[in-house]
Amino acid sequence: MNEIFGGVAPDWLWIAFVAGVGILLLLDLLVFHRDAHVVPPREAVIVSAFWIGLALLFAGWFTYEFGWKLGAEFFTGYLVEKSLSMDNVFVILLIFGSLKIPAQYQHRVLFWGILGAVVMRAILIIAGVRLIDAFGWMLYVFGAILIFSAVKFLRDSGESEVHLENHVAVRLLKRIIPITAELHGQKFLVRVAGRLTATPLLVGLVLIEATDLIFAVDSIPAVLAVTRDPFVAFASNILAILGLRALYFVIANWVNTLRYLKPGLAVLLGFIGVKMIIADFFHVPIWVSLTVIVLILLTAALGSWYHDRVENTGKKDSV
Repeated sequence: MNEIFGGVAPDWLWIAFVAGVGILLLLDLLVFHRDAHVVPPREAVIVSAFWIGLALLFAGWFTYEFGWKLGAEFFTGYLVEKSLSMDNVFVILLIFGSLKIPAQYQHRVLFWGILGAVVMRAILIIAGVRLIDAFGWMLYVFGAILIFSAVKFLRDSGESEVHLENHVAVRLLKRIIPITAELHGQKFLVRVAGRLTATPLLVGLVLIEATDLIFAVDSIPAVLAVTRDPFVAFASNILAILGLRALYFVIANWVNTLRYLKPGLAVLLGFIGVKMIIADFFHVPIWVSLTVIVLILLTAALGSWYHDRVENTGKKDSV
């Protein structure tokens, strides 16, 4: 057992995983997206498929090395985080729309946003595992958070707005540095009248980091309900959010048609929250959790597709 981080993964695997993620991110920023450009649908699909394929390959190797139970936990954690990131995409859409950030600069903002999220998730996951190990009652706290989040998803009307002026992250940023509403290419900071000033890209980055911290309140307990192994929780979470940039450009145009996304995520979070609360009295096998989660997501996706198809058919018939 790893004595530094805990769990089954040896130190070399932690180092190799973090180094591999760092190299891929550097290649993405310095080679493939060195110059700002609009990410076309075909490129977004290819990159998204690459990240999903990489996660599946790693899951396969990890299962071979450490057994099917941890492998199933890895895949379940990855699926849960990938599902929850869909709602994150919707919020990012609102942020970019409110700040009027052109499509060619969005990838750069997302890159640094994801990098910050990787560091933040690593800290929160390791801290969460330590808390559960030290204080068993934290399971009930995390379970309650998930059930509360499920209720919040159900009550959400879907008419969310981003009020930039009132957002606490923007107010804090204004206290540190002036903000300009004018874009300056892909720069985050510029000098205006001799003063260092934040551009809308930096404002967008700060908002994305702030919202990711809020989403982490849901996703971290959710993945810790699936597995107590810190490496499984960390690696599945990170591989899921690394593909968020490509996923954003793939589904940005049609995420609003997923009308049953929030109810589906509410049921998913509720199920995981209950599973976490009853863990000391009744253990839900990982294959049962995985099956239930897949069925919830399939139902939400197919229900959205069918509703949209019926609605479009009705519109055609009325013309």
